[in-house]
Amino acid sequence: MKRLTGSGGTESVHGALSDPKADNGANSPTLTQEAYERLEEMIITLELAPGEAVSEAILSKRLGIGTTPIREALHRLARQYLVQIIPRRGVVITSVDVRLQFEVLEARRELDRLVSRGAAQRASPAERQVLAKLIVATEAAMQANDIKEFLRTDAELNEWLAKAARNSVASDISAMLHAVSRRFWFYHLSDDQQFTRTAMLHLAIVKAIASGDTAAAAAASDQLIDYLVEFANATLPGA
Repeated sequence: MKRLTGSGGTESVHGALSDPKADNGANSPTLTQEAYERLEEMIITLELAPGEAVSEAILSKRLGIGTTPIREALHRLARQYLVQIIPRRGVVITSVDVRLQFEVLEARRELDRLVSRGAAQRASPAERQVLAKLIVATEAAMQANDIKEFLRTDAELNEWLAKAARNSVASDISAMLHAVSRRFWFYHLSDDQQFTRTAMLHLAIVKAIASGDTAAAAAASDQLIDYLVEFANATLPGA
């Protein structure tokens, strides 16, 4: 059921929002950030398949970005368990590992709760307005059954929540884990009901944060992790 539409609709939704990573009003991401975001999406959506061998030169040509930003992006992706850099041999896309997913979810439970509670408490009025727009974008992706757009919006939501939480340490570690978790979910996603349930649980978190309800935000975060654990358990042999 995986419906991967093109990126044409992305700019109309996301381009209207300022970049949470932007400094001094500059909204254009650096080439390294652009390389990272594009490669991350390619890995998560399996355009770069688990076990596939790639090189900086091949990726540079494919994305039209220089090898230095590609190299820096790959090192970041390696820290996120998405690629393995083998000296003098190249880069391999890592396998999808259920054992790693359980470890990731165990860590995410504590970190996501902390980030969700912090964002609900500390988000500025402007940040809450952006979250409200992203809620609308998430609902639109869900109604269109557009999984790729949902993943893009989810990644952007995570960036805004990390900024609103005002805890860079927790946010950086949480962001590292989210990419692994998103790929596992996408890899094993098998029906519309799973997609809808996941999207609704994400929306519950963001709506609680946007309203400033710290207790509801923490509870909604736990409910999402509960479901993702259930989802991972269902992928085990004999489940």
